[in-house]
Amino acid sequence: MSAAQPSGLLYVVATPIGNLADITQRALEILASVDWIAAEDTRHSRQLLQHYGIGTPLISLHAHNEKARTAVLLPRLRQGEQGALISDAGTPLISDPGATFVAELRQAGIQVSPVPGPSAVIAALSAAGLPTERFTFEGFLPAKAAARRHALQALVGMPYTRVFYEAPHRLMATLADMRAIWGGEAPCVVARELTKRFETFVGMTLDGVSAHFEAHPDQIRGELVILLGPDGQDEQAEIPPPAQRLAQQLLNEGLSPKRTAELVAEAFDLRRNSVYRHVQTLKQQQ
Repeated sequence: MSAAQPSGLLYVVATPIGNLADITQRALEILASVDWIAAEDTRHSRQLLQHYGIGTPLISLHAHNEKARTAVLLPRLRQGEQGALISDAGTPLISDPGATFVAELRQAGIQVSPVPGPSAVIAALSAAGLPTERFTFEGFLPAKAAARRHALQALVGMPYTRVFYEAPHRLMATLADMRAIWGGEAPCVVARELTKRFETFVGMTLDGVSAHFEAHPDQIRGELVILLGPDGQDEQAEIPPPAQRLAQQLLNEGLSPKRTAELVAEAFDLRRNSVYRHVQTLKQQQ
């Protein structure tokens, strides 16, 4: 009988999102024992490894070289090597590179094993005070204003918390777009600098969050997580059946959701934001 071929293994290892102490003992043991570590930014990750006295070789794997690195690392794993994949912070693949790499390894029959740990999404949800029974993670919104508004409008009427990452220089524009769609009283929390010295949670409405950062622009920095609470379950009840029928009729005639909401709100003396959210739901069902 021929000898069995060696089987490689890739560990997907979560690393701290701010506080270097937030790493598991198992993660440290694996990072110290594997043959190599694929990292999004080797210079950044080297600081973490040096902090814990780990000298495992680092290999860069980021959005611009993922396919090329896969072509190099897959044969090594087939030869029986063991490796680890880490990102700059948190759990790899969550708004970070690595999805193509992991998918190709699994397709090739290479074992991929998670090593759980920090995640900014889960950390923010756990302390924001918004409903957590159901949620959706939307990652980073589009940078361009029109595309960002389109992405947000697609989330109108959702009965669960929506979580976003956002860059500091786009925070105020994103909050303004959210206020235009959901209104200033919509539940919202922004978490910044999670697990770090200046960790802050700001909320609990879009108006309140916007006012805070307008008054404290110096706090618009670092990693930001926006959490938008569920849309109210009673909103459709606020829209009487005749108003609902008119909204549907106007949409069928080709009017835009914005114009439809304006006309229906004026005709029935309703809150425009509530009508607009209802109209967006109707539009998605067409």
